[in-house]
Amino acid sequence: MNILLKGGRVINPENKFDQVADVLIEDGKIKAIGKDLPAKGAEIYDAAGKVVAPGFMDMHVHFREPGQEAKEDFISGSKAAAAGGFTRVATMPNTKPVVDTAALVRSLKERAREAGLIHINIIGAVTKGQKGEELAELGDMLQAGAVAFSDDGHFDSSAKVMLNAFDYLHSFDKIIINHEEESTLCAEGVMNEGHRSAMLGLKGRPTVAEDIAVARDILLAEYADARLHVAHISSARAVDLVRDAKKRGVKVTAEVTPQHLTMTDECVELFDSSTKINPPLRSRKDCEALLAGLKDGTIDAVVTDHSPHAVEEKDREYNNAPSGFPGLETAVGVMLTDLYHEGQLDLPTLVSKMSYEPAKLLGLEAGTLTEGKAADVTVIDPEKEWVVEEKAFYTKGSHSPFAGRKLKGKAVMTIVDGRVVMRDGRVVE
Repeated sequence: MNILLKGGRVINPENKFDQVADVLIEDGKIKAIGKDLPAKGAEIYDAAGKVVAPGFMDMHVHFREPGQEAKEDFISGSKAAAAGGFTRVATMPNTKPVVDTAALVRSLKERAREAGLIHINIIGAVTKGQKGEELAELGDMLQAGAVAFSDDGHFDSSAKVMLNAFDYLHSFDKIIINHEEESTLCAEGVMNEGHRSAMLGLKGRPTVAEDIAVARDILLAEYADARLHVAHISSARAVDLVRDAKKRGVKVTAEVTPQHLTMTDECVELFDSSTKINPPLRSRKDCEALLAGLKDGTIDAVVTDHSPHAVEEKDREYNNAPSGFPGLETAVGVMLTDLYHEGQLDLPTLVSKMSYEPAKLLGLEAGTLTEGKAADVTVIDPEKEWVVEEKAFYTKGSHSPFAGRKLKGKAVMTIVDGRVVMRDGRVVE
Protein backbone atom coordinates (compact mmCIF):
# COMPACT_ATOMS: atom_id res chain seq x y z
CA MET A 1 0.00 0.00 0.00
CA ASN A 2 1.23 3.50 -0.90
CA ILE A 3 0.23 6.29 1.49
CA LEU A 4 0.39 10.07 1.31
CA LEU A 5 0.33 11.73 4.72
CA LYS A 6 -0.79 15.18 3.68
CA GLY A 7 -0.26 18.51 5.40
CA GLY A 8 0.94 17.42 8.81
CA ARG A 9 3.62 18.97 11.01
CA VAL A 10 6.57 16.76 10.08
CA ILE A 11 9.23 16.45 12.79
CA ASN A 12 12.42 14.58 11.94
CA PRO A 13 14.94 14.95 14.79
CA GLU A 14 17.84 13.48 12.80
CA ASN A 15 18.11 16.60 10.62
CA LYS A 16 16.08 18.97 12.84
CA PHE A 17 13.35 19.18 10.18
CA ASP A 18 10.16 20.74 11.55
CA GLN A 19 7.74 21.97 8.89
CA VAL A 20 4.24 21.46 7.56
CA ALA A 21 4.75 19.05 4.68
CA ASP A 22 3.58 15.87 2.97
CA VAL A 23 5.16 12.45 3.49
CA LEU A 24 4.87 9.96 0.63
CA ILE A 25 5.29 6.26 1.45
CA GLU A 26 5.86 3.79 -1.37
CA ASP A 27 6.76 0.09 -1.17
CA GLY A 28 7.41 0.27 2.55
CA LYS A 29 9.89 3.16 2.27
CA ILE A 30 9.84 6.92 2.73
CA LYS A 31 9.69 8.03 -0.89
CA ALA A 32 9.59 11.81 -0.47
CA ILE A 33 8.97 14.63 1.99
CA GLY A 34 7.88 18.02 0.71
CA LYS A 35 5.10 20.42 -0.20
CA ASP A 36 2.16 19.44 -2.40
CA LEU A 37 3.47 15.98 -3.31
CA PRO A 38 1.50 14.11 -5.99
CA ALA A 39 -0.51 11.16 -4.66
CA LYS A 40 0.21 8.84 -7.62
CA GLY A 41 -2.69 6.56 -6.67
CA ALA A 42 -1.69 6.41 -3.00
CA GLU A 43 -4.21 6.44 -0.18
CA ILE A 44 -4.41 10.02 1.09
CA TYR A 45 -4.51 10.62 4.83
CA ASP A 46 -5.33 14.16 5.92
CA ALA A 47 -2.71 14.93 8.56
CA ALA A 48 -3.58 18.61 8.95
CA GLY A 49 -3.33 19.60 12.60
CA LYS A 50 -1.44 16.42 13.40
CA VAL A 51 2.23 15.61 13.99
CA VAL A 52 3.99 13.16 11.65
CA ALA A 53 7.00 11.71 13.46
CA PRO A 54 9.50 8.89 13.08
CA GLY A 55 8.13 5.66 14.50
CA PHE A 56 8.34 5.82 18.29
CA MET A 57 10.67 3.37 20.01
CA ASP A 58 10.51 2.06 23.57
CA MET A 59 13.87 0.57 24.55
CA HIS A 60 12.62 -0.80 27.88
CA VAL A 61 9.61 -3.14 27.88
CA HIS A 62 8.71 -6.45 29.48
CA PHE A 63 6.81 -8.72 27.10
CA ARG A 64 7.27 -11.68 29.50
CA GLU A 65 8.30 -14.28 26.91
CA PRO A 66 9.48 -16.89 27.60
CA GLY A 67 7.74 -18.39 30.60
CA GLN A 68 5.32 -15.69 31.80
CA GLU A 69 2.88 -15.45 28.92
CA ALA A 70 -0.08 -15.15 31.30
CA LYS A 71 1.16 -11.61 32.04
CA GLU A 72 1.98 -10.65 28.43
CA ASP A 73 3.29 -12.19 25.23
CA PHE A 74 4.77 -10.90 22.01
CA ILE A 75 1.37 -10.71 20.30
CA SER A 76 -0.51 -8.85 23.03
CA GLY A 77 2.54 -6.67 23.73
CA SER A 78 2.90 -5.82 20.04
CA LYS A 79 -0.75 -4.80 19.86
CA ALA A 80 -0.35 -2.59 22.93
CA ALA A 81 2.73 -0.99 21.39
CA ALA A 82 0.99 -0.34 18.08
CA ALA A 83 -2.05 1.08 19.86
CA GLY A 84 0.22 3.45 21.78
CA GLY A 85 2.05 4.67 18.67
CA PHE A 86 5.22 2.58 18.99
CA THR A 87 6.73 0.92 15.94
CA ARG A 88 9.66 -0.70 17.75
CA VAL A 89 10.46 -1.98 21.22
CA ALA A 90 13.36 -3.72 22.97
CA THR A 91 12.45 -6.44 25.46
CA MET A 92 14.17 -6.98 28.80
CA PRO A 93 15.65 -10.41 29.64
CA ASN A 94 14.28 -11.01 33.16
CA THR A 95 12.01 -13.80 31.99
CA LYS A 96 11.71 -17.50 32.92
CA PRO A 97 14.20 -18.70 31.84
CA VAL A 98 16.39 -15.60 31.73
CA VAL A 99 17.53 -14.61 28.23
CA ASP A 100 21.21 -15.37 28.80
CA THR A 101 22.14 -17.57 25.82
CA ALA A 102 22.48 -17.11 22.07
CA ALA A 103 19.94 -19.88 21.50
CA LEU A 104 17.28 -17.94 23.41
CA VAL A 105 18.08 -14.71 21.58
CA ARG A 106 17.71 -16.47 18.22
CA SER A 107 14.44 -18.15 19.20
CA LEU A 108 12.97 -14.88 20.46
CA LYS A 109 14.00 -13.06 17.29
CA GLU A 110 12.12 -15.71 15.32
CA ARG A 111 9.17 -15.38 17.66
CA ALA A 112 9.25 -11.61 17.07
CA ARG A 113 9.07 -12.16 13.32
CA GLU A 114 6.06 -14.43 13.82
CA ALA A 115 4.27 -11.83 15.94
CA GLY A 116 4.87 -9.54 12.99
CA LEU A 117 2.98 -6.40 14.03
CA ILE A 118 5.92 -4.19 15.07
CA HIS A 119 9.71 -4.49 15.30
CA ILE A 120 10.88 -6.29 18.45
CA ASN A 121 14.55 -6.20 19.46
CA ILE A 122 16.03 -8.48 22.10
CA ILE A 123 18.16 -7.44 25.10
CA GLY A 124 20.32 -10.14 26.66
CA ALA A 125 21.28 -10.63 30.31
CA VAL A 126 24.64 -9.44 31.60
CA THR A 127 25.12 -12.41 33.95
CA LYS A 128 23.98 -16.01 33.92
CA GLY A 129 20.51 -16.24 35.35
CA GLN A 130 20.85 -12.56 36.28
CA LYS A 131 22.50 -13.75 39.48
CA GLY A 132 25.37 -11.27 39.25
CA GLU A 133 28.00 -13.97 39.66
CA GLU A 134 29.25 -14.99 36.21
CA LEU A 135 29.05 -13.30 32.82
CA ALA A 136 26.50 -14.67 30.38
CA GLU A 137 27.28 -15.54 26.74
CA LEU A 138 27.73 -11.88 25.77
CA GLY A 139 29.69 -12.40 22.55
CA ASP A 140 27.47 -15.23 21.33
CA MET A 141 24.33 -13.22 22.10
CA LEU A 142 25.74 -10.27 20.18
CA GLN A 143 26.28 -12.48 17.15
CA ALA A 144 22.74 -13.83 17.56
CA GLY A 145 21.35 -10.29 17.43
CA ALA A 146 21.10 -8.93 20.98
CA VAL A 147 21.08 -5.13 20.83
CA ALA A 148 22.12 -4.43 24.44
CA PHE A 149 22.58 -6.15 27.80
CA SER A 150 20.87 -5.74 31.15
CA ASP A 151 20.20 -7.46 34.45
CA ASP A 152 17.14 -5.22 34.82
CA GLY A 153 15.18 -5.94 37.96
CA HIS A 154 18.43 -6.71 39.78
CA PHE A 155 21.37 -4.63 40.92
CA ASP A 156 24.63 -6.52 40.32
CA SER A 157 26.38 -6.06 43.65
CA SER A 158 29.78 -7.36 42.52
CA ALA A 159 31.84 -4.48 41.17
CA LYS A 160 34.33 -7.01 39.78
CA VAL A 161 31.70 -8.80 37.71
CA MET A 162 30.36 -5.49 36.40
CA LEU A 163 33.84 -4.27 35.50
CA ASN A 164 34.45 -7.52 33.62
CA ALA A 165 31.24 -6.90 31.65
CA PHE A 166 32.27 -3.33 30.83
CA ASP A 167 35.73 -4.53 29.76
CA TYR A 168 34.26 -7.22 27.52
CA LEU A 169 31.69 -5.01 25.80
CA HIS A 170 34.01 -2.03 25.39
CA SER A 171 35.28 -3.21 22.00
CA PHE A 172 31.74 -3.94 20.74
CA ASP A 173 30.41 -0.45 21.59
CA LYS A 174 27.25 -1.87 23.16
CA ILE A 175 25.48 -0.49 26.20
CA ILE A 176 24.84 -2.12 29.54
CA ILE A 177 21.47 -1.01 30.91
CA ASN A 178 21.66 -1.07 34.69
CA HIS A 179 18.91 -1.07 37.28
CA GLU A 180 20.51 1.25 39.81
CA GLU A 181 19.39 0.56 43.38
CA GLU A 182 21.88 -0.66 45.96
CA SER A 183 19.96 -3.66 47.25
CA THR A 184 20.90 -3.62 50.95
CA LEU A 185 19.48 -0.11 51.29
CA CYS A 186 16.10 -0.89 49.75
CA ALA A 187 15.45 -4.47 50.87
CA GLU A 188 11.73 -4.95 51.52
CA GLY A 189 11.06 -1.30 50.62
CA VAL A 190 7.91 -0.76 48.58
CA MET A 191 7.83 3.03 47.96
CA ASN A 192 10.00 6.12 48.21
CA GLU A 193 11.38 6.69 51.69
CA GLY A 194 10.05 9.96 53.04
CA HIS A 195 7.13 11.69 54.70
CA ARG A 196 4.52 9.80 52.69
CA SER A 197 5.96 6.35 53.47
CA ALA A 198 6.05 7.23 57.17
CA MET A 199 2.43 8.41 57.07
CA LEU A 200 1.31 5.19 55.36
CA GLY A 201 3.48 2.91 57.48
CA LEU A 202 5.21 1.45 54.42
CA LYS A 203 8.90 0.58 54.27
CA GLY A 204 10.82 2.93 52.02
CA ARG A 205 13.40 2.73 49.25
CA PRO A 206 15.67 5.78 49.73
CA THR A 207 17.05 7.84 46.86
CA VAL A 208 20.56 7.31 48.21
CA ALA A 209 20.29 3.64 47.16
CA GLU A 210 20.00 4.82 43.56
CA ASP A 211 22.65 7.50 43.95
CA ILE A 212 25.27 5.08 45.29
CA ALA A 213 24.59 2.58 42.52
CA VAL A 214 24.76 5.21 39.78
CA ALA A 215 27.99 6.65 41.20
CA ARG A 216 29.64 3.23 41.34
CA ASP A 217 28.70 2.26 37.81
CA ILE A 218 29.75 5.62 36.39
CA LEU A 219 33.20 5.11 37.93
CA LEU A 220 33.43 1.57 36.56
CA ALA A 221 32.34 2.65 33.07
CA GLU A 222 34.79 5.53 33.16
CA TYR A 223 37.63 3.20 34.19
CA ALA A 224 36.81 0.73 31.40
CA ASP A 225 35.98 3.45 28.83
CA ALA A 226 32.74 1.56 28.27
CA ARG A 227 29.09 2.53 27.74
CA LEU A 228 26.71 2.67 30.71
CA HIS A 229 23.01 3.36 30.37
CA VAL A 230 21.09 4.20 33.54
CA ALA A 231 17.67 2.56 33.48
CA HIS A 232 14.56 4.45 34.62
CA ILE A 233 16.47 7.17 36.48
CA SER A 234 14.39 8.64 39.32
CA SER A 235 16.46 10.73 41.75
CA ALA A 236 17.67 14.32 41.49
CA ARG A 237 21.14 13.42 42.73
CA ALA A 238 21.45 10.65 40.13
CA VAL A 239 20.65 13.20 37.41
CA ASP A 240 23.45 15.41 38.73
CA LEU A 241 25.85 12.46 38.72
CA VAL A 242 25.05 11.63 35.09
CA ARG A 243 25.31 15.29 34.06
CA ASP A 244 28.71 15.70 35.70
CA ALA A 245 29.97 12.42 34.21
CA LYS A 246 28.94 13.48 30.71
CA LYS A 247 30.88 16.70 31.14
CA ARG A 248 33.96 14.60 31.96
CA GLY A 249 33.48 12.58 28.79
CA VAL A 250 32.19 9.41 30.42
CA LYS A 251 30.10 7.30 28.03
CA VAL A 252 26.99 7.39 30.18
CA THR A 253 23.40 7.83 29.05
CA ALA A 254 20.06 7.62 30.83
CA GLU A 255 16.36 7.06 30.34
CA VAL A 256 13.27 8.20 32.25
CA THR A 257 9.63 7.08 32.34
CA PRO A 258 6.50 9.25 31.99
CA GLN A 259 5.43 8.18 35.48
CA HIS A 260 8.66 9.35 37.10
CA LEU A 261 8.38 12.65 35.24
CA THR A 262 4.77 13.37 36.14
CA MET A 263 3.86 11.54 39.38
CA THR A 264 5.16 11.74 42.95
CA ASP A 265 5.02 9.54 46.03
CA GLU A 266 2.03 11.61 47.15
CA CYS A 267 0.06 9.56 44.60
CA VAL A 268 0.63 6.36 46.60
CA GLU A 269 -2.43 4.94 48.38
CA LEU A 270 -2.48 1.82 50.56
CA PHE A 271 -5.28 0.15 48.63
CA ASP A 272 -4.12 0.95 45.09
CA SER A 273 -1.10 -1.11 43.99
CA SER A 274 -1.00 0.51 40.54
CA THR A 275 1.58 3.03 41.76
CA LYS A 276 3.97 0.37 43.05
CA ILE A 277 7.02 0.46 40.77
CA ASN A 278 10.80 0.07 41.07
CA PRO A 279 12.43 2.48 41.37
CA PRO A 280 9.51 4.06 43.20
CA LEU A 281 7.73 7.32 42.54
CA ARG A 282 9.84 10.04 44.15
CA SER A 283 9.34 13.59 45.42
CA ARG A 284 8.34 16.73 43.52
CA LYS A 285 11.97 17.89 43.72
CA ASP A 286 13.06 14.71 41.95
CA CYS A 287 10.39 15.14 39.24
CA GLU A 288 11.61 18.66 38.57
CA ALA A 289 15.23 17.49 38.32
CA LEU A 290 14.26 14.71 35.91
CA LEU A 291 12.44 17.15 33.63
CA ALA A 292 15.39 19.53 33.69
CA GLY A 293 17.71 16.65 32.83
CA LEU A 294 15.49 15.60 29.95
CA LYS A 295 15.44 19.12 28.54
CA ASP A 296 19.19 19.78 28.83
CA GLY A 297 20.23 16.45 27.30
CA THR A 298 21.41 14.73 30.48
CA ILE A 299 18.61 12.19 30.00
CA ASP A 300 18.60 10.73 26.51
CA ALA A 301 15.39 8.75 26.15
CA VAL A 302 11.84 8.35 27.41
CA VAL A 303 10.78 4.74 28.02
CA THR A 304 7.68 3.16 29.54
CA ASP A 305 9.14 0.22 31.52
CA HIS A 306 5.93 -1.51 30.37
CA SER A 307 5.50 -4.19 33.07
CA PRO A 308 2.11 -5.94 32.96
CA HIS A 309 1.10 -8.47 35.60
CA ALA A 310 -1.77 -10.92 35.89
CA VAL A 311 -4.81 -9.36 37.57
CA GLU A 312 -4.71 -11.77 40.51
CA GLU A 313 -1.06 -10.84 41.19
CA LYS A 314 -1.52 -7.08 41.13
CA ASP A 315 -4.88 -7.04 42.92
CA ARG A 316 -3.31 -7.37 46.38
CA GLU A 317 -2.35 -5.13 49.28
CA TYR A 318 0.51 -2.77 48.49
CA ASN A 319 3.21 -4.68 50.37
CA ASN A 320 2.55 -7.94 48.55
CA ALA A 321 1.76 -6.76 45.04
CA PRO A 322 4.46 -6.98 42.33
CA SER A 323 6.01 -3.80 40.96
CA GLY A 324 5.11 -2.37 37.58
CA PHE A 325 2.16 -1.59 35.33
CA PRO A 326 1.43 -1.49 31.57
CA GLY A 327 2.57 1.80 30.05
CA LEU A 328 2.69 1.51 26.27
CA GLU A 329 -0.88 2.65 25.62
CA THR A 330 -0.77 5.69 27.90
CA ALA A 331 2.78 7.05 27.50
CA VAL A 332 2.17 9.43 24.59
CA GLY A 333 -1.02 10.80 26.13
CA VAL A 334 0.60 11.39 29.53
CA MET A 335 3.65 13.10 28.02
CA LEU A 336 1.49 15.39 25.89
CA THR A 337 -1.04 16.17 28.62
CA ASP A 338 1.24 16.75 31.58
CA LEU A 339 4.32 18.15 29.87
CA TYR A 340 3.64 19.50 26.35
CA HIS A 341 0.26 21.09 27.05
CA GLU A 342 1.57 22.47 30.34
CA GLY A 343 4.37 24.23 28.45
CA GLN A 344 7.06 22.11 30.10
CA LEU A 345 8.37 20.26 27.01
CA ASP A 346 8.32 21.14 23.31
CA LEU A 347 7.24 18.70 20.63
CA PRO A 348 10.61 18.32 18.86
CA THR A 349 12.25 17.28 22.15
CA LEU A 350 9.43 14.89 23.00
CA VAL A 351 9.59 13.28 19.56
CA SER A 352 13.37 12.98 19.62
CA LYS A 353 13.45 11.37 23.08
CA MET A 354 10.85 8.81 22.02
CA SER A 355 12.20 7.93 18.56
CA TYR A 356 15.55 9.04 17.20
CA GLU A 357 17.60 9.09 20.40
CA PRO A 358 16.68 5.63 21.76
CA ALA A 359 17.28 4.12 18.32
CA LYS A 360 20.69 5.80 18.20
CA LEU A 361 21.56 4.46 21.67
CA LEU A 362 21.00 0.90 20.44
CA GLY A 363 22.76 1.45 17.13
CA LEU A 364 19.62 0.83 15.07
CA GLU A 365 18.65 2.32 11.72
CA ALA A 366 15.38 3.65 13.05
CA GLY A 367 13.82 6.78 14.47
CA THR A 368 14.12 8.76 11.25
CA LEU A 369 11.98 9.93 8.35
CA THR A 370 14.89 9.97 5.92
CA GLU A 371 14.00 9.36 2.29
CA GLY A 372 14.81 5.81 1.25
CA LYS A 373 14.60 4.44 4.80
CA ALA A 374 11.93 2.10 6.15
CA ALA A 375 8.57 3.81 6.59
CA ASP A 376 8.09 3.46 10.34
CA VAL A 377 5.88 6.42 11.22
CA THR A 378 3.84 7.64 14.18
CA VAL A 379 1.06 10.15 13.60
CA ILE A 380 -0.08 12.09 16.68
CA ASP A 381 -3.12 14.26 17.24
CA PRO A 382 -1.93 16.53 20.06
CA GLU A 383 -5.44 17.92 20.63
CA LYS A 384 -7.39 14.67 20.81
CA GLU A 385 -9.09 14.23 24.17
CA TRP A 386 -9.73 10.75 25.51
CA VAL A 387 -10.23 8.84 28.75
CA VAL A 388 -7.95 5.98 29.80
CA GLU A 389 -10.06 2.82 30.06
CA GLU A 390 -8.28 -0.36 31.12
CA LYS A 391 -10.95 -2.55 29.52
CA ALA A 392 -9.95 -1.06 26.16
CA PHE A 393 -6.27 -1.98 26.56
CA TYR A 394 -4.68 -4.45 24.15
CA THR A 395 -2.15 -5.47 26.78
CA LYS A 396 -3.03 -8.32 29.15
CA GLY A 397 -2.13 -6.07 32.06
CA SER A 398 -4.32 -3.69 34.01
CA HIS A 399 -3.98 -1.63 37.20
CA SER A 400 -2.80 1.54 35.48
CA PRO A 401 -2.38 4.58 37.74
CA PHE A 402 -3.73 6.62 34.82
CA ALA A 403 -7.04 4.71 34.62
CA GLY A 404 -9.98 7.07 34.44
CA ARG A 405 -7.85 10.09 33.58
CA LYS A 406 -8.86 12.41 30.77
CA LEU A 407 -5.82 12.98 28.57
CA LYS A 408 -5.20 15.41 25.73
CA GLY A 409 -3.09 14.03 22.89
CA LYS A 410 -2.92 10.58 21.35
CA ALA A 411 -1.24 8.55 18.64
CA VAL A 412 -3.86 8.11 15.89
CA MET A 413 -1.87 6.13 13.33
CA THR A 414 1.04 3.70 13.54
CA ILE A 415 2.81 2.63 10.34
CA VAL A 416 5.39 -0.18 10.28
CA ASP A 417 7.37 -0.80 7.08
CA GLY A 418 4.74 1.13 5.16
CA ARG A 419 1.83 -0.89 6.58
CA VAL A 420 -0.82 0.71 8.78
CA VAL A 421 -0.98 -1.37 11.98
CA MET A 422 -3.08 1.08 14.02
CA ARG A 423 -5.63 3.62 12.91
CA ASP A 424 -7.68 5.81 15.27
CA GLY A 425 -6.88 3.63 18.27
CA ARG A 426 -7.79 0.32 16.65
CA VAL A 427 -5.08 -2.20 15.84
CA VAL A 428 -5.17 -3.45 12.25
CA GLU A 429 -3.99 -7.06 11.96
